[in-house]
Amino acid sequence: MGYVICIDGPAASGKSTVSRAVARKLGILYVDSGALYRIMTWQALLHGIDCKDELAVSRFCETVAVDFSVSAERIAYSVGGVEPGDQIRTPEINANVSPVSAVPAVRARITGWLRELPKLGNLIVEGRDIGSAVYPDSPFRIYLDCDPDERSRRRLAEDLQKGFCQTQEQVKASLLNRDRIDSSRKTAPLKKADGAIVIDTTALSIDQVVDAIIDVTREK
Repeated sequence: MGYVICIDGPAASGKSTVSRAVARKLGILYVDSGALYRIMTWQALLHGIDCKDELAVSRFCETVAVDFSVSAERIAYSVGGVEPGDQIRTPEINANVSPVSAVPAVRARITGWLRELPKLGNLIVEGRDIGSAVYPDSPFRIYLDCDPDERSRRRLAEDLQKGFCQTQEQVKASLLNRDRIDSSRKTAPLKKADGAIVIDTTALSIDQVVDAIIDVTREK
């Protein structure tokens, strides 16, 4: 079994960009745990499931099968032989992923999948409950924080590149609503894991955050 570097934090705090860069520098595999919740949401919407109906989502999640493979410097996901790509990054998915993620059966299923992945190698896993619930025994647990205005600016830039037209106010409202739902859910809420090291990324460059994470792992 490989070791796991856990990267938690709210949406658009820099988790994905930084984790990919750390994976490249350390020669380990990048894992986007949030993509699994987006895949579950994507599949629920495709099958006409009401994402706010906890019982329906609980039953449906047991039917979703995701295949895992090593692809370059990451763990790739596919459903029915197809990688979802930007189909799981739309505003519709953004609006529905939090209620789906709050369903205990969904979290249990995805946590089970994630706990099997160290068999594939050393990992850096980013998400919201990685250090607190998925790998609580990992010695490498880091929480990235960031000012909401900066987070909304970053997410807006990403969305515009993908062709999604929204204002920064709309993006910020969506991020804050997701923060509220993720932080208040009963099962594995978004929070800083006990003993995790906090890095505020608001005024830091990507390289500075990457170097800080690598320094932390080397110290450990």
